[in-house]
Amino acid sequence: MSASTRPRVGRTRLRIALAALASAALVSVPLPAAVADTPAGGHLTGTLSDGATWVADVPEHWNGTLLLFSHGFGPTVARDAPTDAVRTELLAQGYAMAGSSYDPHGSMWALNSAERDQFATLDAVAAKIGTPQRTLAIGNSMGGLVNAQLARDGGGRIDGALGQCGLVAGGTDLDNYQLDAEHTIAQLLLPEQDVKLVHFGSADEAAATATLLTKAVTAAQATPQGRARIALAAAFLNLPAWSPGKDRTAATDWAGQEAQQYDWFAQGILSFVEGGRYAMEQSVGGNNSWNLGVDYTRLLADSPHAPQVRALYQAAGLDLRADLRALTEGATVTADPAAVRTAQRTSSAGQGLDVPLLDIHTNGDNLVPVEQENRFAARVRASGDGALLRQAFVERQGHCTFTTAETVAALHALEHRVSTGRWDDVATPDALQRSATALGLDGAAYVPYHPAELSVGRDDRPARPTRH
Repeated sequence: MSASTRPRVGRTRLRIALAALASAALVSVPLPAAVADTPAGGHLTGTLSDGATWVADVPEHWNGTLLLFSHGFGPTVARDAPTDAVRTELLAQGYAMAGSSYDPHGSMWALNSAERDQFATLDAVAAKIGTPQRTLAIGNSMGGLVNAQLARDGGGRIDGALGQCGLVAGGTDLDNYQLDAEHTIAQLLLPEQDVKLVHFGSADEAAATATLLTKAVTAAQATPQGRARIALAAAFLNLPAWSPGKDRTAATDWAGQEAQQYDWFAQGILSFVEGGRYAMEQSVGGNNSWNLGVDYTRLLADSPHAPQVRALYQAAGLDLRADLRALTEGATVTADPAAVRTAQRTSSAGQGLDVPLLDIHTNGDNLVPVEQENRFAARVRASGDGALLRQAFVERQGHCTFTTAETVAALHALEHRVSTGRWDDVATPDALQRSATALGLDGAAYVPYHPAELSVGRDDRPARPTRH
């Protein structure tokens, strides 16, 4: 039975009972002291049956915990830590680390193989160094989605999971809200052109669309009307109004907020978006996004950026209602049903949790909006496993821009939950900030924060063959 269809209620009740017993046992019987030095220590490599490679780093004095790292979107190259600095610090603390490349023969959106290859890596590494006393999964960006899948399916294989800037809303939500933004730019800034938004036949086609859309945004920035429409597209992209090297603007500095959203466009975010769409379509066998049936007036009304957009439209003398009506009437993209089904099977999470999961996210993430955490948490709660999930937030702009201290403190909080069976208060922003600061490394900025809802245009009608 799949993770998305198996019964949840009975298993959740059983887990609560077992967790209570485990908690008592773990409090009175702590983990053994550090494992004896392993002769297989150092840097290890190997190859899995599908051609994926794996790497592992084992310290001279291993503490018995293995960290399984899932890397993000990009070349399918094996990595075992989010950064070199994190690897250095965790090795010094006695952790072993491992991670796979995922299958290198397919798309960089390697969700068809990632979970399987990560579990196979555990077996391969254990054959070299011995069975870990504890295994914890870590993943960032696209690897944060893989990590959430491991937390859903990994009971008995992993003991807990730490997600960083994870794409936890899944592949279809991602492509849908990005399509809403792309459609806005094409419809309002390039009204006389037929812009290809889906069904890319090559990486070059995706790059050409990214260039076309980016040039349109660059030209539009020169006028008040163009800036208002850029803000509308940014709202649908869930783009933070806080860019690198800048201070946050005042709450009602609408022009300043748009200027910082434009910074993200100017730095090439649409190239990443379109390249990612091409990889996704390769992975799922077609277009898994749609906008036919989306009411863009309602979509904007639910966005936290709506006041900014309305103010900029008013200042520019533009009719916002007319633009939103044009977007709704011009939305004709429908999805390939088989691609939607494949994406649901391979590229989704939130159907439940087998083990505790702590997600951390920067609140100014340009590539994986922090609002994804809101959508993911709602799904986990609906599954009945909300008690296993905690989320914490860092006051910083950019994607996956965590300090080493923030990462290590979050790992220690997860270990507390795994060891005691209780979160207590270790995953609160104050506790994480104190823990990270006490490490004396590179600082921390955990803050109280609750993300808004993810702005994503969806309707309930069956997907039909794509028109483009």
